[in-house]
Amino acid sequence: MDVRRAAERYRGGDPGAGIDTRHAFSFGPHYDPDNLRFGAMIACNEERLAPGAGFGEHPHSHTEIVTWVVEGELTHRDSAGHETRVRPGDVQHLSAAAGVRHVERNDGTVPLTFLQMWLTPREPGGDPAYALVPDAADATPYAVPAAGAVLHVRRLDPGERTAIPDAAYVYVHVVRGEVRLAGEHLCPGDAARITGADGLEVRAVTPAELLLWEMAP
Repeated sequence: MDVRRAAERYRGGDPGAGIDTRHAFSFGPHYDPDNLRFGAMIACNEERLAPGAGFGEHPHSHTEIVTWVVEGELTHRDSAGHETRVRPGDVQHLSAAAGVRHVERNDGTVPLTFLQMWLTPREPGGDPAYALVPDAADATPYAVPAAGAVLHVRRLDPGERTAIPDAAYVYVHVVRGEVRLAGEHLCPGDAARITGADGLEVRAVTPAELLLWEMAP
């Protein structure tokens, strides 16, 4: 298990434009050849947008992009004709496939924080696709078959435990609260990268929200 602390993330974005980004993986000018990917995951960006701030239209291809809003509301528009508002508890999935363009903005009056996770598909090409799952339930995993991955959302009360999926690769991100995992104390923004998970569980120290990515080899 490799624990990465919130404070170790690469700083990015454009603070002058109201965009503050924290990168968990090598990204853009922050090149780290030892931190390019984990399983299918190649990015886990924490984005903080001030009211009125956002990312203008930009392209993506050959990437499965999953977004989780922590607070605020995200406005999404893409070249395939989708325009949605993404709120806390929703799972947004944009399959860029052979190519798509989109806009992401904070059109609200309060700060927006969201996590955006990029996974590499097993096969390139295809047509872009979009899905939005409102109020994702703890007991309903969200599969991203193109990347051989499954997202599990876990919301725990203090003292409550949940199993870590037995999988080749598991990425655990603490959204809220504090937890204990294999002797490590994890806080908001901390993540654990687990290879060959077998029989592990996580215990909540405080009320907590976790994202668990289960990925095939």
